[in-house]
Amino acid sequence: MKELCDTKRPLAFSKLVNLSDLSREELEIFRREWRGIDVARRRQIVERMVELAWDNLELDFDAIYRFCINDADSEVKVKAIEGLAECEDHSLIEPLISLLLGDLEHSVRAAAAAALGTFALLDEFGELTASDAEKVEKALFSSFNNNKEEMDVRRRALEAISTLSRPQVEELIRQAYQSDSLDLKASALCAMGLNCNPAWLSTILQELGSPTPRLRFESARACGELESEETVPKLIELIHDSDFEVQMSAIESLGKIGGNRAKEALRECLDTDNEAIIEAAQNALDEMKFWEDPFAF
Repeated sequence: MKELCDTKRPLAFSKLVNLSDLSREELEIFRREWRGIDVARRRQIVERMVELAWDNLELDFDAIYRFCINDADSEVKVKAIEGLAECEDHSLIEPLISLLLGDLEHSVRAAAAAALGTFALLDEFGELTASDAEKVEKALFSSFNNNKEEMDVRRRALEAISTLSRPQVEELIRQAYQSDSLDLKASALCAMGLNCNPAWLSTILQELGSPTPRLRFESARACGELESEETVPKLIELIHDSDFEVQMSAIESLGKIGGNRAKEALRECLDTDNEAIIEAAQNALDEMKFWEDPFAF
């Protein structure tokens, strides 16, 4: 903690692993010292912890993230919430709802909405109590339906709640897709994939040919969520799209869908000169191999 507080010394990223899985006494020391650390340093620490935990699933910074979602700085809050994005601890529901409905900074509200998506998915699987499910649904519906709310927050709320197989959710997705807002339309396509309803497939296929790269990107990603083999020929075409992000999205989705045609197309990508494409294709092939035989992997 002394090293973390000393802004004259470069931050030793490798030592941040020592903040994983703190004991109660260690966490108390951390809390006591944290607020005295320079804000730029606090941002750097939390951001790096999130990156480390992403690369190493054995690291557990959740206790620190939970403390930091109440930080005075909004950027620290956002990073801490992102760190908790896949945490399924039900005690997080109320703090996240409080941030979604009450924080003054829209970036924090948007991050909280996205994090609540984990609990919306648990709700869909029947793994929340009726009380918690009602709280999550009410907060997300309220945020999306609030026309005075920032667009980023409304979009994240829509994407978060889209995993619920409810008629009212499908109606919200439909409304967003038919809106004049490109942002909402893009989020609607994302939500269609997360909703996992095959009824959206015709719309998604249509948008794969959109003149707008952002809509092609979201549609390609939605194909992977739906895991529809019907979309494979079009996704193979998008490997050669003029937009790089669309190419990457198509490759990732082919890895999720699998099948011989997808595998052949991904192997062809390994012969290109673009290192990013090669890496993405190899990752997709590895994912395909895993799902074909997870025990062998």
